[in-house]
Amino acid sequence: MEEKMGFFKRLKKGLTKTRDSFVSGVDNLFHGYSEIDDDFYEELEELLVMGDIGINTTMQIIDGLKEKVKENKIKEAAACKSLLIDTIKSQMQVHEDAYEFLNRPSVLLLIGVNGVGKTTSVGKLAGQFKSMGKKVILAAADTFRAGAIDQLKEWANRAGVDIIAGQEGADPAAIVYDAVAAAKARKADILLCDTAGRLHNKKNLMAELHKIHTIIEKEYPEAYLETLIVVDGTTGQNALAQAREFSQVADVSGIVLTKLDGTAKGGIAIAIQSELNIPVKYIGIGEQIGDLQPFDAEEFVNALFES
Repeated sequence: MEEKMGFFKRLKKGLTKTRDSFVSGVDNLFHGYSEIDDDFYEELEELLVMGDIGINTTMQIIDGLKEKVKENKIKEAAACKSLLIDTIKSQMQVHEDAYEFLNRPSVLLLIGVNGVGKTTSVGKLAGQFKSMGKKVILAAADTFRAGAIDQLKEWANRAGVDIIAGQEGADPAAIVYDAVAAAKARKADILLCDTAGRLHNKKNLMAELHKIHTIIEKEYPEAYLETLIVVDGTTGQNALAQAREFSQVADVSGIVLTKLDGTAKGGIAIAIQSELNIPVKYIGIGEQIGDLQPFDAEEFVNALFES
């Protein structure tokens, strides 16, 4: 519980820049208007779009808000803030079955471009799952980026979990094949796979992911397959574009949003979930193992709006 509270405090601190740039504008708006009219909605719309929430999501939020204002017969703008917060929360709820992979033997595939914190996220998750009493194996299937294998070996050491790795430049699908065999033989709860992060050559990436999927489905059909895309929160709309591109080549079931500390673009968490209809499942706010946590919409929106 203490760690949970500690994370909330760190999350709140991490979202300071977003709060300063976006939420303070929203606060001024609610206090600056005495009544709710078209100008009020127009200005709110502009603030939400500027806050990296994106046009489609903003329109959904505004429509939901208008409905609630009408339903509750609200006239004053100040009374509207809690409705806005509730509307955003309802956009971001993560369903209870989102973490089904923790309940049975699973393969977690982490995908995403280089530099977003993918290998680090694999390492942090390995540490967390291990501390839950899970038997974890890592697969170093990013054989493309120099140093990725060594980095993952370091994380495996820190977390105290097994790792299956090959040489740089080896076939990633062959690594996954070996890792699946090891996961079955050692009765692992979770096999965590790091993958190469190139998007500029989508054809290769698609072929590679398809090959990896085929191996998992054929060799380990009883395992639950979870594909998480890792995106960097500091890149704002670019993170949304990456998530969209990857979701076109892979069956993405969740998002890991990293580097939310120190960015003014925290609103992107709302946009990604809403635009792609893919839930944010983990958020990262720092370097430590405990700085990557399951996403909690209630907590996130509260941390965003609480001064």
